[in-house]
Amino acid sequence: MLYAIGDIHGQIEMLESALDLIHADGGPDAEIVFLGDYVDRGPDSRSVLDTLINGVNVGKPWTCLKGNHDRMFEWFLEDHPIQDPHLFIDLHWLHDRLGGLETLASYGLETKERRRLGDLHDEARCAVPQAHIDFLKNLPLVHESDDLQFVHAGIRPGIAMQDQAENDLLWIREEFVTHTDPHHKLIVHGHTALDHPEHFGNRIDLDGGAGYGRPLIPAVFEGADCWVLKQTGRAALKATS
Repeated sequence: MLYAIGDIHGQIEMLESALDLIHADGGPDAEIVFLGDYVDRGPDSRSVLDTLINGVNVGKPWTCLKGNHDRMFEWFLEDHPIQDPHLFIDLHWLHDRLGGLETLASYGLETKERRRLGDLHDEARCAVPQAHIDFLKNLPLVHESDDLQFVHAGIRPGIAMQDQAENDLLWIREEFVTHTDPHHKLIVHGHTALDHPEHFGNRIDLDGGAGYGRPLIPAVFEGADCWVLKQTGRAALKATS
Protein backbone atom coordinates (compact mmCIF):
# COMPACT_ATOMS: atom_id res chain seq x y z
CA MET A 1 0.00 0.00 0.00
CA LEU A 2 1.07 3.54 -0.71
CA TYR A 3 -0.52 6.67 0.73
CA ALA A 4 -0.56 10.21 -0.60
CA ILE A 5 -1.46 13.64 0.76
CA GLY A 6 -2.15 16.64 -1.45
CA ASP A 7 -1.43 20.32 -0.94
CA ILE A 8 -1.27 21.18 2.78
CA HIS A 9 -0.71 24.97 2.64
CA GLY A 10 0.13 25.59 6.27
CA GLN A 11 -2.83 23.67 7.68
CA ILE A 12 -1.12 21.83 10.54
CA GLU A 13 -4.33 20.60 12.21
CA MET A 14 -5.55 19.17 8.92
CA LEU A 15 -2.18 17.49 8.37
CA GLU A 16 -2.29 15.89 11.81
CA SER A 17 -5.82 14.62 11.14
CA ALA A 18 -4.76 13.19 7.77
CA LEU A 19 -1.79 11.43 9.36
CA ASP A 20 -4.10 9.97 12.02
CA LEU A 21 -6.34 8.55 9.28
CA ILE A 22 -3.35 6.98 7.54
CA HIS A 23 -2.06 5.58 10.83
CA ALA A 24 -5.44 3.98 11.49
CA ASP A 25 -5.54 2.43 8.01
CA GLY A 26 -1.91 1.45 7.48
CA GLY A 27 -0.09 1.68 10.78
CA PRO A 28 2.70 3.96 12.04
CA ASP A 29 5.16 2.98 9.31
CA ALA A 30 2.90 3.57 6.31
CA GLU A 31 4.68 4.79 3.18
CA ILE A 32 3.44 8.28 2.29
CA VAL A 33 4.07 10.56 -0.67
CA PHE A 34 3.41 14.25 0.01
CA LEU A 35 2.63 16.17 -3.17
CA GLY A 36 4.13 19.56 -2.25
CA ASP A 37 2.84 23.02 -1.35
CA TYR A 38 3.49 22.70 2.37
CA VAL A 39 3.54 26.46 2.91
CA ASP A 40 1.48 29.62 2.23
CA ARG A 41 -2.15 30.65 2.83
CA GLY A 42 -2.78 28.57 5.94
CA PRO A 43 -1.91 29.67 9.50
CA ASP A 44 1.11 27.50 10.40
CA SER A 45 3.52 26.67 7.60
CA ARG A 46 6.37 26.46 10.09
CA SER A 47 4.71 23.62 12.03
CA VAL A 48 3.91 21.78 8.80
CA LEU A 49 7.58 21.86 7.82
CA ASP A 50 8.62 20.83 11.34
CA THR A 51 6.28 17.83 11.17
CA LEU A 52 7.58 16.68 7.79
CA ILE A 53 11.23 17.21 8.68
CA ASN A 54 10.86 15.39 11.99
CA GLY A 55 9.13 12.48 10.30
CA VAL A 56 11.88 12.13 7.70
CA ASN A 57 14.60 12.49 10.34
CA VAL A 58 13.24 9.65 12.47
CA GLY A 59 13.21 7.37 9.44
CA LYS A 60 9.57 7.31 8.42
CA PRO A 61 9.13 6.14 4.81
CA TRP A 62 7.96 9.54 3.65
CA THR A 63 8.68 11.13 0.28
CA CYS A 64 8.13 14.89 0.21
CA LEU A 65 7.90 16.39 -3.28
CA LYS A 66 8.48 20.03 -4.09
CA GLY A 67 5.55 22.31 -4.94
CA ASN A 68 5.61 25.70 -6.62
CA HIS A 69 4.85 27.46 -3.32
CA ASP A 70 7.73 25.64 -1.65
CA ARG A 71 10.06 26.84 -4.38
CA MET A 72 8.81 30.42 -4.09
CA PHE A 73 9.58 30.33 -0.35
CA GLU A 74 12.96 28.74 -1.02
CA TRP A 75 13.83 31.40 -3.59
CA PHE A 76 12.74 34.24 -1.28
CA LEU A 77 15.31 32.99 1.24
CA GLU A 78 18.24 33.20 -1.19
CA ASP A 79 20.91 35.85 -0.55
CA HIS A 80 19.00 37.99 -3.01
CA PRO A 81 15.30 37.06 -3.34
CA ILE A 82 14.39 35.49 -6.67
CA GLN A 83 11.04 36.26 -8.29
CA ASP A 84 9.50 33.20 -9.96
CA PRO A 85 9.40 34.01 -13.70
CA HIS A 86 6.29 31.90 -14.16
CA LEU A 87 4.22 34.45 -12.24
CA PHE A 88 2.37 37.24 -14.00
CA ILE A 89 4.01 40.65 -13.68
CA ASP A 90 1.43 41.88 -11.15
CA LEU A 91 2.02 38.94 -8.78
CA HIS A 92 4.79 38.04 -6.36
CA TRP A 93 5.18 35.59 -3.47
CA LEU A 94 4.15 38.21 -0.88
CA HIS A 95 0.95 39.10 -2.77
CA ASP A 96 -2.27 38.37 -0.85
CA ARG A 97 -3.28 35.78 -3.45
CA LEU A 98 -0.20 33.63 -2.90
CA GLY A 99 0.15 33.56 0.87
CA GLY A 100 3.80 34.28 1.50
CA LEU A 101 2.99 36.79 4.23
CA GLU A 102 1.12 34.10 6.17
CA THR A 103 4.15 31.85 5.91
CA LEU A 104 6.48 34.52 7.29
CA ALA A 105 4.00 35.29 10.07
CA SER A 106 4.22 31.64 11.17
CA TYR A 107 7.93 32.32 11.90
CA GLY A 108 6.99 35.27 14.10
CA LEU A 109 7.61 38.04 11.57
CA GLU A 110 5.48 41.17 11.52
CA THR A 111 3.79 41.29 8.13
CA LYS A 112 0.77 43.54 8.69
CA GLU A 113 2.52 46.90 8.79
CA ARG A 114 4.08 48.56 5.75
CA ARG A 115 7.60 47.11 5.45
CA ARG A 116 10.58 47.47 3.18
CA LEU A 117 11.22 44.23 1.32
CA GLY A 118 14.89 44.24 2.24
CA ASP A 119 14.15 44.49 5.96
CA LEU A 120 11.60 41.68 5.83
CA HIS A 121 13.99 39.52 3.84
CA ASP A 122 16.80 40.06 6.35
CA GLU A 123 14.50 39.13 9.23
CA ALA A 124 13.26 36.04 7.39
CA ARG A 125 16.83 34.86 6.80
CA CYS A 126 17.40 35.04 10.55
CA ALA A 127 14.06 33.55 11.60
CA VAL A 128 13.81 30.52 9.28
CA PRO A 129 15.88 27.59 10.61
CA GLN A 130 18.64 26.29 8.37
CA ALA A 131 17.00 22.85 8.55
CA HIS A 132 13.91 24.30 6.85
CA ILE A 133 16.00 25.95 4.13
CA ASP A 134 17.91 22.72 3.49
CA PHE A 135 14.67 20.73 3.38
CA LEU A 136 13.15 23.07 0.78
CA LYS A 137 16.28 23.02 -1.38
CA ASN A 138 16.50 19.22 -1.44
CA LEU A 139 12.89 18.30 -2.18
CA PRO A 140 12.60 15.95 -5.19
CA LEU A 141 10.28 16.73 -8.09
CA VAL A 142 8.90 13.26 -8.88
CA HIS A 143 8.26 9.88 -7.28
CA GLU A 144 7.42 6.70 -9.15
CA SER A 145 5.89 3.34 -8.26
CA ASP A 146 5.09 0.42 -10.54
CA ASP A 147 1.72 1.88 -11.54
CA LEU A 148 1.85 5.54 -10.51
CA GLN A 149 3.80 8.72 -11.20
CA PHE A 150 3.61 11.34 -8.44
CA VAL A 151 4.31 15.01 -9.22
CA HIS A 152 3.12 18.31 -7.80
CA ALA A 153 1.36 20.01 -10.73
CA GLY A 154 1.42 17.48 -13.56
CA ILE A 155 3.44 16.67 -16.66
CA ARG A 156 3.60 18.00 -20.19
CA PRO A 157 1.81 15.38 -22.31
CA GLY A 158 3.92 13.53 -24.84
CA ILE A 159 7.24 14.35 -23.16
CA ALA A 160 9.31 11.58 -21.55
CA MET A 161 9.67 11.94 -17.78
CA GLN A 162 13.43 12.44 -17.97
CA ASP A 163 12.83 15.38 -20.33
CA GLN A 164 10.12 17.14 -18.30
CA ALA A 165 10.92 20.73 -17.36
CA GLU A 166 10.94 21.68 -13.69
CA ASN A 167 8.60 24.59 -14.32
CA ASP A 168 6.03 22.22 -15.81
CA LEU A 169 6.28 19.74 -12.93
CA LEU A 170 5.66 22.62 -10.51
CA TRP A 171 3.31 24.90 -12.44
CA ILE A 172 1.60 23.26 -15.42
CA ARG A 173 -2.16 23.33 -15.47
CA GLU A 174 -4.24 23.87 -18.64
CA GLU A 175 -2.18 21.74 -21.04
CA PHE A 176 -2.17 18.90 -18.51
CA VAL A 177 -5.69 18.92 -17.09
CA THR A 178 -7.34 19.14 -20.52
CA HIS A 179 -5.38 16.14 -21.85
CA THR A 180 -7.61 13.04 -21.81
CA ASP A 181 -5.41 10.38 -23.45
CA PRO A 182 -3.55 7.89 -21.23
CA HIS A 183 -0.12 8.82 -19.90
CA HIS A 184 2.72 6.33 -19.44
CA LYS A 185 1.38 5.77 -15.90
CA LEU A 186 -1.50 7.08 -13.83
CA ILE A 187 -0.43 10.56 -12.71
CA VAL A 188 -1.13 11.54 -9.09
CA HIS A 189 -0.86 15.28 -8.52
CA GLY A 190 -2.05 18.34 -6.63
CA HIS A 191 -1.72 22.05 -7.53
CA THR A 192 -5.13 22.49 -9.18
CA ALA A 193 -7.48 23.02 -6.26
CA LEU A 194 -10.83 21.24 -6.40
CA ASP A 195 -13.63 20.85 -3.88
CA HIS A 196 -12.46 17.28 -3.19
CA PRO A 197 -10.08 14.72 -4.75
CA GLU A 198 -11.13 13.45 -8.18
CA HIS A 199 -10.11 10.64 -10.53
CA PHE A 200 -10.06 11.66 -14.21
CA GLY A 201 -9.02 8.35 -15.73
CA ASN A 202 -5.46 9.29 -16.71
CA ARG A 203 -4.75 11.33 -13.57
CA ILE A 204 -5.88 11.80 -9.97
CA ASP A 205 -5.98 15.28 -8.45
CA LEU A 206 -5.61 15.16 -4.65
CA ASP A 207 -5.67 18.93 -4.06
CA GLY A 208 -9.02 19.28 -2.32
CA GLY A 209 -8.46 22.95 -1.50
CA ALA A 210 -6.97 22.84 2.02
CA GLY A 211 -5.30 26.15 1.23
CA TYR A 212 -8.78 27.66 1.01
CA GLY A 213 -10.08 25.97 4.16
CA ARG A 214 -11.52 22.81 2.61
CA PRO A 215 -10.64 19.39 4.08
CA LEU A 216 -7.27 17.73 3.51
CA ILE A 217 -8.23 14.22 2.40
CA PRO A 218 -5.50 11.56 2.16
CA ALA A 219 -5.60 8.71 -0.34
CA VAL A 220 -4.38 5.12 -0.35
CA PHE A 221 -3.29 3.14 -3.41
CA GLU A 222 -3.06 -0.57 -4.03
CA GLY A 223 -1.55 -0.76 -7.47
CA ALA A 224 -3.51 1.78 -9.49
CA ASP A 225 -6.67 1.37 -7.38
CA CYS A 226 -7.39 4.37 -5.17
CA TRP A 227 -9.45 5.07 -2.07
CA VAL A 228 -9.79 8.26 -0.06
CA LEU A 229 -9.65 8.00 3.72
CA LYS A 230 -12.40 9.42 5.88
CA GLN A 231 -13.40 9.04 9.52
CA THR A 232 -15.74 6.26 8.42
CA GLY A 233 -12.95 4.39 6.58
CA ARG A 234 -12.05 3.95 2.91
CA ALA A 235 -14.17 5.26 0.05
CA ALA A 236 -13.31 4.13 -3.49
CA LEU A 237 -12.22 6.92 -5.82
CA LYS A 238 -13.45 5.95 -9.26
CA ALA A 239 -12.74 7.61 -12.59
CA THR A 240 -15.38 10.15 -13.57
CA SER A 241 -14.62 9.97 -17.28
